[in-house]
Amino acid sequence: MFRHSIRTLLVGLCTLTAASQAATAVALAVPAEPHPAAPAAQALRQQTLSDLTTATKGEAFAYASYSLFGTQADREAHPAIGKLFRTTAQTELNKYLHQAATLTGLAGTNTANLRQAINGETYEHQVMYRGFADQARKDGDLDAAKLFTEIAADEGRHRDAYRTALTVVTTGRGTIPAPPKADTVLVPAGLPQVKAARTKANLDTAMHGEALAHAKYMLFAARANQTGNTALARLWKGTAGVEVHEHFAGEAVLAGLVRTTKANLRKAITGEHNEATNLYPGFAKRATAAGDTATARYFRDTAADEARHTAAFQRALNQLH
Repeated sequence: MFRHSIRTLLVGLCTLTAASQAATAVALAVPAEPHPAAPAAQALRQQTLSDLTTATKGEAFAYASYSLFGTQADREAHPAIGKLFRTTAQTELNKYLHQAATLTGLAGTNTANLRQAINGETYEHQVMYRGFADQARKDGDLDAAKLFTEIAADEGRHRDAYRTALTVVTTGRGTIPAPPKADTVLVPAGLPQVKAARTKANLDTAMHGEALAHAKYMLFAARANQTGNTALARLWKGTAGVEVHEHFAGEAVLAGLVRTTKANLRKAITGEHNEATNLYPGFAKRATAAGDTATARYFRDTAADEARHTAAFQRALNQLH
């Protein structure tokens, strides 16, 4: 996983603007299904919760990035390295991120998950991506402005689909919308295609947000399947695919996220080493001091695994020299 700056603006899944409050007032007024308590999350100290949130965002971004790095390794005829990247990506998503999500109680009932997604999609549609598009246009990054505008429109459609689904879940009437289909974007190795520092920073924020949305929606899909709501699960999965294969990938092209396999390995090694020696040990120390022993153990175990990832990536890099 990469060590990266976690920006407050990221996705806005927990932030409601006045506009989004008005937009979701009708949906939020519908009686909710019972929401079970999440004892583990409620018992955690605020700093521990913050560190777990940072971990969740980072693991989601690592999954999306390593998946692209694996494809690039295949292009360069390094199938073993491609497999290494993909295997590590799955571990980041299905082990570390899921464990962190369990500790924080990230996935709730279908109703709670839909409301959370409506808030996030509304923010991205009305505020974040429109703002990014305006800034990119002013900075002369017209391709980025166009992409941000297109994604803003997509997020509005996602919000509307989730609003409809919320009504169906809470009233038992109507039909869950069909899942959207991703227009998959290929991400070749290349340099950034934007020039302004502000656009580059906004692309970084956007990529982290799309990666997190993908991971969360896959968790929400699993919860929907557990409750027997397969139509809702399909909606979650379809939207998750758009977030990562279309939005994240399109932003990755402009950001120049993917480079040569050697460069990608070096980037992965730097990130994994930092997590193994600094980030997760620091989180573990704070969690231990706060008495959050289960979370401290998670951080320590993850740090050990990240050290093994560092070694595996280093061996792969050595073989290329």
